[in-house]
Amino acid sequence: MTYSRSTAHSPYMDWAKLHSAAKFNLATSGVANYPLSKLGVTIDQLEINGPSIYGYEPLLQAIARRYRVPQDCVVSAVGTSMANYLALAATTEPGDEILVEQPTYELILSTAKYLGLAINRFPRRAENNFAIDPADIERNLTPNTRLIVICNLHNPTGALVSDDTLREIGNLAAKVGARVLVDEVYREMMFESSPSSSFHIDPERFIVTDSLTKAYGLSGLRCGWVLAAPELSRRMFQINDLHGATFAHPAELLSVIALEKLPQIADEMKSMLDTNRRLLHDFLLKRDDLDYFWPEYGTIVFPRLKNGNVGSLCQILRNDFETSVVPGSFFEEPNRFRMGVGIPTESVQAALPQLQRGLNSYRASLQVSA
Repeated sequence: MTYSRSTAHSPYMDWAKLHSAAKFNLATSGVANYPLSKLGVTIDQLEINGPSIYGYEPLLQAIARRYRVPQDCVVSAVGTSMANYLALAATTEPGDEILVEQPTYELILSTAKYLGLAINRFPRRAENNFAIDPADIERNLTPNTRLIVICNLHNPTGALVSDDTLREIGNLAAKVGARVLVDEVYREMMFESSPSSSFHIDPERFIVTDSLTKAYGLSGLRCGWVLAAPELSRRMFQINDLHGATFAHPAELLSVIALEKLPQIADEMKSMLDTNRRLLHDFLLKRDDLDYFWPEYGTIVFPRLKNGNVGSLCQILRNDFETSVVPGSFFEEPNRFRMGVGIPTESVQAALPQLQRGLNSYRASLQVSA
């Protein structure tokens, strides 16, 4: 089937923006929004216009320090989604082949199709707790593979890929002259003061994307970035010229301030998330109609509905219980759904009982129809 740019869109983003909101919203994957008031910013710290040429230097410096990389390896981007777009566009030509994990975040696939790429897949198996088996990558690599694409922590399951496995993947990529793109936006939820990054495994082969969005509640700043070899970084800035050229300077200034205060923000988010994860785990332990892999970190879990239809369940949850989760069909797993507990604890405490009532109601309807 030929992909048409004239109809290009992301089905998941369309659903997330227009149809995911609910009174009891468990469809989010990031943490609760962090308010401007807590940053302690005064108006004299902001300005409308500033010296942003290929990135705002104080922001590039702050990112470089945090991840212990040279500044010329940092590309600023409008969120992780744009960072992923720039990374894909800078490393491929139309018709090139990329190898993408399955299940994956839908926007990766839509972006790759928009760029005219051939998409090959390797599995992350539920029976293996969605871990990556390098043998599956090796079986699906071809001489035409230009890029291997991974999300770590994995979206939609939260599974962590170890550095040892990433090294194996890098070695496999080297055999066919491919690079490895790792989206690490959810890895930030490990809340390390000096975050590790797969970029350090091999800065010439690994490309990393990230942002302040998911782990710190700072989505509105649109502060994303790419870590890449200097020649690729320059290429990405040039590609960005075709789309956005320069960045919103007040957001750049606020991002520098936020990076300075990240330890404080991380402490708050970790404390909230630790509580919320305990609530979610207790909830799941009591459900015999779901099975699931429990990730060590993050906001999300990706349970399988043992009986029935997830689409029907989601409709009942929304219509009858004002509750929203993400249908697994957006992640190529129609018998699962993704739920997240990065929202404020009081919201989790209100939403989980609603979800329980919805699941119970749906199970009862199946018994009646049987």
